[in-house]
Amino acid sequence: MSERRAARAAAAAHTPTTPPERPRKRRRPALVALVATLGSLIGIATVIAVVASVFVGGLARSYDAGKDVIAEPFPSGSRPAATAGAENILLIGSDSRSGFDPDHDGAAGGRSDTLMLAHVPADRKAVYLMSIMRDSWVDVPGHGMAKINAAYSWGGVPLTVQTVERLLDVRVDHVAEIDFAGFTGMTDALGGVTVDSPKAFTARGHSYTAGPNRLDGDAALTFVRERYSFTDADYTRVQNQQAFMRGILDGVLSKGTITNPGRIQDFVTATSKYLSVDEGLTFPTLVSLGWSLRDVRSSDLTTFTMPTAGTGTSPGGQSIVNLNTLAVQSLSQALRSDDVAGWLADNPQ
Repeated sequence: MSERRAARAAAAAHTPTTPPERPRKRRRPALVALVATLGSLIGIATVIAVVASVFVGGLARSYDAGKDVIAEPFPSGSRPAATAGAENILLIGSDSRSGFDPDHDGAAGGRSDTLMLAHVPADRKAVYLMSIMRDSWVDVPGHGMAKINAAYSWGGVPLTVQTVERLLDVRVDHVAEIDFAGFTGMTDALGGVTVDSPKAFTARGHSYTAGPNRLDGDAALTFVRERYSFTDADYTRVQNQQAFMRGILDGVLSKGTITNPGRIQDFVTATSKYLSVDEGLTFPTLVSLGWSLRDVRSSDLTTFTMPTAGTGTSPGGQSIVNLNTLAVQSLSQALRSDDVAGWLADNPQ
């Protein structure tokens, strides 16, 4: 046997018989509706799905140590049936204003200044995030017609859930509430966020241009709360809140975040510190939800606003937002049949 053949034979004798491991495909980040607040849930579940195998124990401890569990968040009695396979998560941005009653409607105290319903369809191919304008004139169970944000003041999370469920005739599966102060921490933990502002405006010492704006925590908080700078008040405000949600999501999914364990840890800690959830929205639940949405991109997040019919004045003299009853009814049917995509195609915004 030649020296070359002998060398090949010797190498073969020491070569494993199992085939070499193929390079693993890089999994695409997950998208979850959340928050977060609002966006907090989206960010937490996304990050968890991407890095759970690396340091899930530390994240779980940060999440569990920071967040609060809402006692009895769901109303008692009859409730709408769940939509098979789909998830509806009510996101509440609250503003604690004890003793403050700017609308003179007897609803002093904390209010749900931001309401969003995240609908995750059964096929997990998209996420739909719907804003409900805070001045929407609705039937609040036990109180009659009022602005929807008064439900939080009168009955906290349970009455807010009951009001939304009665309005849309759909079941709320989970609830997440975040204090507005959490927006600052979430933003700074990501090193800032970029939001696409529909209008240029100045508020509370901050200036924003029409188009992309890179914001730190204080500027982000002003961006999502400002309403008096706009002639249409809350209409632009909810657009800004939707833009912030997308900015948070893009920040969480950015390479600079998902490859930085320290930044992920900071984001989860900063978010959960101001977060309250129902007892079913556990860390494993978020992991499962995030994993089920692993193939969804940020471009698959669709934001829209519950249909309205302009502003008006209540019998008591309050400035209110009237809902488009027929459009809300068709939206209700779309949510129950898990066809929000079809409804949006027929009702473009």
